[in-house]
Amino acid sequence: MKTFDVLIIGGGAAGMSCALVLGSAISKPFASEKKIGIVMHQKASALSSGLFNNVLGFKAGTTGKEILDFGKKQLADTYPHVSQIEKEKVIEVSQLKDGLLVVTNKNTYQTKTIVVAVGPSNNFSIKGLTQYIEPHDKLPAAKERVQLKNNEHKVTENIYVAGVLAGFRSQFAIAAGSGADVATAILTHWNDGKPAMVHDSLPS
Repeated sequence: MKTFDVLIIGGGAAGMSCALVLGSAISKPFASEKKIGIVMHQKASALSSGLFNNVLGFKAGTTGKEILDFGKKQLADTYPHVSQIEKEKVIEVSQLKDGLLVVTNKNTYQTKTIVVAVGPSNNFSIKGLTQYIEPHDKLPAAKERVQLKNNEHKVTENIYVAGVLAGFRSQFAIAAGSGADVATAILTHWNDGKPAMVHDSLPS
């Protein structure tokens, strides 16, 4: 059984942003040996049909599919130590004595922490997490969207939620920022509670 320190569920804006920030910390002593994985299930991602003219850094006319494809390549090329799990969908999460058991339609994984970064559909059905579902606080009630109860992205011990499912509005930049914020929370935890962020800079 493959094991991780953190397993991200969902390969949309929040999930991939989280993975990129976590992956970028490989040079930090507190993160250098951490095993990071992301279940890249994107079939239901709202990005798939998106068109982006108002996102900083993206050329007007960029499509959501282009972002999804480029994001996967960026993650693989820049941080190849982050395991991308393709063509699997998480169906159950259960607590272990030391971490979590994550069951997909094809495999089983053990991880210390998960980040749930799938969409806010009212069809959310990951067994072991449904008890945290509540109506979405910032989307129109008619859409019947849901969120997971959380406090600053933390659902409960070793379970985080990111993106629109965390209760944020459905904007790409907000979802991506939420994923990055969760990543820095995890890095801070790995760094014995000392605030941790990762910034690259050009040589002086």
